[in-house]
Amino acid sequence: MAQSESNKGSEPRDGASPALAAAILRISATLDLDAVLREAIESARALTGAGVGAIVIVDEAGKPVDHLFSGFEPGEDQLLLAWPDGLRLFEHLRGLPGALRSADLAGYVRGLGMEPIPAFSRTFQATPMRHGTVDAGIFLMGDKADGREFSDSDEAVLSILAAHVAAAITNARAYRAECRIRRDLDALIEMSPVGVVRFDTATGALLSLNPEACRLVESLRTPGNPTEQLIEVIICRRADGSEWSLAKMPLPHRLATAATVRTEEVTLSVPDGRSVRALVNLTPVPAINDDGAGSVVVTLQDLTPLDEIDRMRADFLALVGHELRQPLVAIKGSVDTLLEVDEDLDLAEARGFHQIIAEQTDHMRSLVTNLLDAGRLDAGELLVRPEPADIVTLIERARTAFAGGSTGHAVDVDLPAELPLVMADRRRVVQVLTNLLSNAARQSPESTPIHITAERSGTHVTVSVTDHGRGIAPDRLPHLFRKHSGDGGSTGNGLGLAISKGLVEAHGGRIWANSDGPGLGATLTFTLPTAANADERRPVKDAPHTAEEAVAKPRVLVVDDDPNALRFVRRALDAADFAPIVTQGAGSLADILRKEKPRLVLLDLMLPGADGIELMGTIPELADLPVIFISGYGRDETIVRAFEAGAVDYLVKPFSKTELVARVRGALRRVDDPDTFRFGELEIDYGRRRASVAGREVELTATEFDLLRALSLEAGRVVHTDTLLRRVWPGRETKGSNVVRTFVGSLRRKLGDDAAEPAWIVTERGVGYRMPRPEGQGAHSSTPPPPPPRVDPQA
Repeated sequence: MAQSESNKGSEPRDGASPALAAAILRISATLDLDAVLREAIESARALTGAGVGAIVIVDEAGKPVDHLFSGFEPGEDQLLLAWPDGLRLFEHLRGLPGALRSADLAGYVRGLGMEPIPAFSRTFQATPMRHGTVDAGIFLMGDKADGREFSDSDEAVLSILAAHVAAAITNARAYRAECRIRRDLDALIEMSPVGVVRFDTATGALLSLNPEACRLVESLRTPGNPTEQLIEVIICRRADGSEWSLAKMPLPHRLATAATVRTEEVTLSVPDGRSVRALVNLTPVPAINDDGAGSVVVTLQDLTPLDEIDRMRADFLALVGHELRQPLVAIKGSVDTLLEVDEDLDLAEARGFHQIIAEQTDHMRSLVTNLLDAGRLDAGELLVRPEPADIVTLIERARTAFAGGSTGHAVDVDLPAELPLVMADRRRVVQVLTNLLSNAARQSPESTPIHITAERSGTHVTVSVTDHGRGIAPDRLPHLFRKHSGDGGSTGNGLGLAISKGLVEAHGGRIWANSDGPGLGATLTFTLPTAANADERRPVKDAPHTAEEAVAKPRVLVVDDDPNALRFVRRALDAADFAPIVTQGAGSLADILRKEKPRLVLLDLMLPGADGIELMGTIPELADLPVIFISGYGRDETIVRAFEAGAVDYLVKPFSKTELVARVRGALRRVDDPDTFRFGELEIDYGRRRASVAGREVELTATEFDLLRALSLEAGRVVHTDTLLRRVWPGRETKGSNVVRTFVGSLRRKLGDDAAEPAWIVTERGVGYRMPRPEGQGAHSSTPPPPPPRVDPQA
């Protein structure tokens, strides 16, 4: 088979010239790449009489990226695409210096060492498509309808057409790229957080206005009028006070003389006084040629959020200044007083001023810590070091620290029978709990309790702190944990909750708030992930209802006005597995006793404005508990007065941690496990709750035994009627002595005691009752906590 390569000098037939020119015009009339390819292949077949044809176009690297077939039977185009040697033949044809004609394509392909294709195997012509130095692809024509070979004229027609097609492909690609860039730019402008406005320089027409620009000037628009109408009435006021209005100077003139403006603050206003502030950039865009029209692009950035940030910053600094100023004033006043030479300033008063200085210094340190943590939170440097921890212990630590602040709020803890270990940075989680408790205290009246609950929720433990205070409006809930929320008018709250959020999220948990609305309280909840060995839970006996029961630590109240002594005692008790509660004053002692329900009290003998021994007689709740006095006075007469007032022990300062813990444990042991009481023929077995006279067991109801127990434990002392009511009938609202008198009478009859000449229960008229102290025995220790629930509440 003969084959020939292109003859550069060949010219198309005369009849082909008009058709060729028309085809070139049609191809050049569109910038749509698909339309160019369709028109090109159909024109090439019509001009050369080819039965089939194909166009393959390439990218800048010469790789095939698109193709189009024409004239093939159904399925033949797929055979071409699946031909294994198709890419090799394509690379071969692109490597030739010019066009290729062949009367036998199958033979030509075999000569190249390839298997021929089922279709496209007879007469054939390949023509490269080049535009200048740009290689656009290749024309493939085959199987002329009359069976003849492709001629020089056909080759010349295809060469001319291929050059124009290459140019059209190049233009269509450029147009497609421009359209893509324009679409991307339009999308960018549409979604831009900055307002963008375009004007035609010549006519002043508004060319475009993106959504942010519309939003920015929406407050200036008159309802019912389009945004575009603002151009006619808007007034622009620059930072130097100068103004200009489009009503006074036509927009085309203003735009034609506009100079570039960079980040200038401008106030946009309308005649009725409404205005917005914006940061403005203005850029003139000149016309491309003398016939084109220029434009002006204006960008507007809303300054309202920046103003809000400035306002929040100013409020924050004012709040910080206020919070720091208060402790500084207290410290300065105390220091000035101490520096004054005043002979009337006794030791107790001086100690009070030192206490104020210590408390306010701690408060300032807490504020500074919060400020530093807030800075670390903003910088992403607030680190936590989680490790397996017992959440019950962490809750108790936070509760104890909170109670030590004497806020006047009781904290009720309700925990399930067992909770898994959590992954927690112990110090940081206690900080979170303390922040939440402090927030609840600020929002609640002093008389209302705060509740802490916890439960397992899948792979996390959920902890909630609930108050019954002011509540939170629904629209404020999403903003509660922001640094500048300012709820409660306290920097501590805004920082504390924001820091808590950062700490919880750093642990891999989350935090949120719930409230039914103002006045209905609020619940702040956070989660912590369980530890890998979460199934190794620490059981809590009998489904505890208080943190004391949950960790099985006896609660001990420490009352001392010396902060160093408080710190020493608290550390010693905490290390000995007690749960210490500390307070520095006696003012709220009764409330603390009622709310915290300690098992034992360590009481300083001399408090500012109060005498410990006198407190034993004036605070009924104190008289119901074992009290150990701690004092710097070791005189015998003072110690005797303390024991006569009802103290179970007396510690003289200074004392060691070992002695302190031993005295506390001994007092609690005597309270919890008193010895059997014997007086004459009367014997009382406290452990078995049995009483007998002369070896005969006396049948007593539960209430009668509790009454006998209360009197015998105070043998030798008068027990007031009100004290008996509190101890035997705890929580009962009964007033007066009738119920006590009735039960004393019943108890006497069963014991065989004569009211006229009593042996065991003596009436102290107008006061209460007394059991004589057995000879040779000391009085029992102070009364233990209220008796356990009774099975038989009647009688």
